[in-house]
Amino acid sequence: MPASTYRLQVSADFDLYAAARLLPYLHDLGVDWVYLSPLLESEPGSTHGYDVVRHDCVDPPRGGTDGLDALATEAHRLGMGVLVDIVPNHVGVATPVNNPWWWELLRDGRDAVHAPAFDVDWAADARVRIPVVGDDDQPSEDGPIHELFVAEGELRYHDHRFPLAPGSWADGDDANAVHDRQHYRLANWRTADDQLNYRRFFAVNSLAAVRVEDRDVFEQSHVEIRRWITDGLVDGLRVDHPDGLRHPGAYLEELAGLTDGGYVVVEKILEPGEHLPASWATAGTTGYDALGHVDRVLTDPAGEEPLTRLAPADYRELVHGTKRAVADGILQSEVRRIARDAGLDRPEAYDAVAELAAGFPVYRSYLPEGRAHLAEAFARARDRRPGLAGVFDELEPVLSDPVHPAAWRFQQTSGMVMAKGVEDCAFYRYPRLTSLNEVGGDPGVFSMTVEEFHHAMTVRQAHWPQAMTTLSTHDTKRGEDVRARIAVIAEKPQRWTAGLEQLLSLAELPDAGFGNLLWQAVVGAWPASRERLHGYAEKAMREAGDRTTWTAPDETYETAVHRAVDASFDDASVHALVEELVADLAGPGWSNAISAKVIALTMPGVPDVYQGSELWEQSLVDPDNRRPVDFAERARMLASLPDREPVPVSAAAKLQLTAVALRLRRDRPALFTSYDALTATGPAAGHVIAFDRGGAVTVATRLPVGLAARGGWDGTALALPEGTWADAVTGRTFSGDAPLAHVVAEHPAAILVHQ
Repeated sequence: MPASTYRLQVSADFDLYAAARLLPYLHDLGVDWVYLSPLLESEPGSTHGYDVVRHDCVDPPRGGTDGLDALATEAHRLGMGVLVDIVPNHVGVATPVNNPWWWELLRDGRDAVHAPAFDVDWAADARVRIPVVGDDDQPSEDGPIHELFVAEGELRYHDHRFPLAPGSWADGDDANAVHDRQHYRLANWRTADDQLNYRRFFAVNSLAAVRVEDRDVFEQSHVEIRRWITDGLVDGLRVDHPDGLRHPGAYLEELAGLTDGGYVVVEKILEPGEHLPASWATAGTTGYDALGHVDRVLTDPAGEEPLTRLAPADYRELVHGTKRAVADGILQSEVRRIARDAGLDRPEAYDAVAELAAGFPVYRSYLPEGRAHLAEAFARARDRRPGLAGVFDELEPVLSDPVHPAAWRFQQTSGMVMAKGVEDCAFYRYPRLTSLNEVGGDPGVFSMTVEEFHHAMTVRQAHWPQAMTTLSTHDTKRGEDVRARIAVIAEKPQRWTAGLEQLLSLAELPDAGFGNLLWQAVVGAWPASRERLHGYAEKAMREAGDRTTWTAPDETYETAVHRAVDASFDDASVHALVEELVADLAGPGWSNAISAKVIALTMPGVPDVYQGSELWEQSLVDPDNRRPVDFAERARMLASLPDREPVPVSAAAKLQLTAVALRLRRDRPALFTSYDALTATGPAAGHVIAFDRGGAVTVATRLPVGLAARGGWDGTALALPEGTWADAVTGRTFSGDAPLAHVVAEHPAAILVHQ
């Protein structure tokens, strides 16, 4: 089991050999295991690896088999483990010729050897529908397709290549006639919303879902992963998107057999109050739930009311609307298939299924576990749509049946609707306090008390002590230190309200709500390049989808948004105001950042450090958070850190505390075997969060603006457990009631070790 992990994004530009060369630095930092992004062969040019095209080899551009051998050898020489991200739910099909299974399916249809690997609704259409045809190339739905031709034994459409069924063509045949003889149908790109007949990853047409619930498919899709484990190259696995699987629990049982019970964590999003199924063979989640707890315990509840006045939208109604739009729009194909599987292939049944998905309170159920969530969704749906009561009566016994195909599919689809409707839409429309708009968190939950945090950690220690904790990932909407700075707005809501009003006056935007969200990102990430902020603005407004979209951009609206971004650089008044706001927020933001880092590294669980985040992590949403990292700079800084001497609050201070925490977690694991809340006494007691892990005490400052406003710690003391406790950075010792003004004199957070 790892004491900690460090996530690396492996790509052609940073391959496994480069990762292997980095391991000595990570070891010096205190990292126990290296945690790698997907390694199986992926679509040509893929920068992330989640579009796997072959399951039998490591991606050659990422270093191939020899690269993994080199990395594993070096890791194990250093006493480090290797954790790899795997993608069981889907494969990349953007370029069919690169995916042998998909190519075979298109060539041979439902008789293909690997046809069972794909979740195709053959009853809806005997041909696989491929939505690639542009509007200008097929004026009518069933008319001839322009730009279609046969070449080198393949059907070609522009630069798309497709196989031809044996005996289906001869020289001189009309390309459209040849197309009509194939096991696939090239269709207009717009038909993906409601006419697709293969299951995808969310609404991504180029990612086709695979049926790992079939034992043969599991074995064939895990042949290389099994080799990694058998040959001792890889020590643990991170499972991407388990909610897309038909039976995640059963899949994890299979994986436990493959890994012989090794370390496995799942990328599972938990809604407030939801718990990971205890029956799953996993060490826990990848840590988004922990991230949400850390962010909220450092957020001032006093900011909720004034910031809600500034952004008064009803979050629950907003989410219902965005989820319903997804169910009626880009995922209507899935909704219709559920209705067909339920034997209710009619419009009112589509309506009812869409309403159930929109009102589902969590990502999905795992019948028979989670039946209460399904009952809640039906109750909500009946309240909203009483006219569909009869259809709901027909659907409920079907969707409650754990072995009914419609129930399987609804469970797989509800999470897709949640992800697309909430994370990829509502999060960009709700600007109240955007540090809370994070994967795994509910922006409607504004803050968490210290007592609530301690309770959550006690439960975590008792039930999921080896689940991951994290603050930043390749999927976070804002880097950890962007969120830490934005969180200060909750302590300064009046300052933000006034500043925002000035910004919206100086750089006028057609949507003030989006302006609120945009300016929080600008101030949170500042100083950021013009290119990075334009990239964020484009993604944020198109994901919001209410004024402009990816498929139908509104040029006038987008120009106004980009003009505002430019103003932060080019307009002296706007630039000065941004600098003023940053100056007001940055100091307490760094305090929040260091507190959050120390808490995340020492709380119950296995701490994960995302690449580069040992220094300030001021990234915005992907692809910004996957930028190259200057590891040479980090290695130089680590080597130059003084011994037993704290550095001033800075990126170097974050690095110093990260190294101290990681080294303690790795080298003295006995210090982290329990969890006990510690209490402070004195007028500033509400500004500290502290806990004892069984020999290591964490002390962190919270709400630094309020602390400064009241004059500091003012005699407030922390009641330490019996014995003498030494600061892990300075070596200074404390015992009994330790004055917080001394414990956190140099840094906003400290780690004390029992002597």
